[in-house]
Amino acid sequence: MEINPLYFGLSTQIKLENLGNNRLGILKVIKSRIIQKDAAKIVAIANQLKSVTPNVEVTLICTRNICSKSIALLEKEGVGIRFVE
Repeated sequence: MEINPLYFGLSTQIKLENLGNNRLGILKVIKSRIIQKDAAKIVAIANQLKSVTPNVEVTLICTRNICSKSIALLEKEGVGIRFVE
């Protein structure tokens, strides 16, 4: 699957990862906490990915520094979460 952000009309600063089986990961490994405002941006990125490839599953790959409101928003919008150390 294509993982070039330009293919999806996204900024080159967004890191995508091919997770296989029609799944893409948005890589967001940062030291600071992911807050609800960040989660809204991630949902917008996921929607852009789905507009180009409708049947793709999107997963956020991040550290455990994420607030509960962000987790709830991502789950509501159908974005999976995978934690890395």
